[in-house]
Amino acid sequence: MSTLPLPPLTAVRAFEAAARHGNFTKAGEELGMTQAAVSYQIKVLEDRVGTPLFVRRPRQVTLTETGQRLAPAVSDAFERLAAAYADARGTMEGSLNISTAQTFAANWLVENLDKFQALYPALSVRMESTQRLAAFEEEGVDVAIRGGVGPWPGLARHLLMMADFSPMLSPRLAESAGMPNSPEDLLRLTILEPGDNWWSIWLEAHGVAFDARKHEPSAELGAQSMVARAAIAGRGVAILTPALYRVELENGLLIQPFPRLCSDGSGYWLVYPEGRANAPKVKAFRDWILKAVAEDVRSVSG
Repeated sequence: MSTLPLPPLTAVRAFEAAARHGNFTKAGEELGMTQAAVSYQIKVLEDRVGTPLFVRRPRQVTLTETGQRLAPAVSDAFERLAAAYADARGTMEGSLNISTAQTFAANWLVENLDKFQALYPALSVRMESTQRLAAFEEEGVDVAIRGGVGPWPGLARHLLMMADFSPMLSPRLAESAGMPNSPEDLLRLTILEPGDNWWSIWLEAHGVAFDARKHEPSAELGAQSMVARAAIAGRGVAILTPALYRVELENGLLIQPFPRLCSDGSGYWLVYPEGRANAPKVKAFRDWILKAVAEDVRSVSG
């Protein structure tokens, strides 16, 4: 049985580190090699491939088109090898870096991530909540949770939950201003984030015309989780995703006066580079979160 030709492992390791750091010196520091040694190993690999893998610039290198095709497969291979080694030892080790939308982080992931950590105690989980889109390679992000519709080029995506929405307010506001008995009653209350198109979608679906210009603009709070905090404090009525505020609704911090939900097609998605689908830690997190969110959504709708 013939074997496939493989390049020298040292050269492949140097390539993977240099591609990840975008810098030969930093790659050398990680691998315990000099910059010159890294450069030599990259040249060895380029000779084997038959084409340049990097464009050399002062203090920085960037991948060529061939390098961009090779880098994800090499990273995936090293990660799978490391995971197989850890599995042989009975553990899944290393780190899992998660970039997540702030609202999903605050209202679901923070409350449930310990369950995943309990399954993989040797896997160090690092989470950053942000509104910007993570750059996977440059920032060392393994998986991300994004709000929106997608698709995102080069990324595999899995729908976690739809971001369906409905107005909510605090019991304090309902007591002081009166509980809204019809959708029209909402217009006499302070509307938080009136420029959010969710308001016009929901109200018009209930036959109520809505002009955001007729409502005094509130401070722009950005993330939905911040708008929810303002609603809980009694500052006005907010339009939120009930699936993310189950605890607040159950504990009486928020009231959803009308049962109907509306949608603009957006949701929360688990995404990661297409070439990393079989990476063991990505697969472990994907399998866990898809099942956990589905169970949560069923319990809310049930």
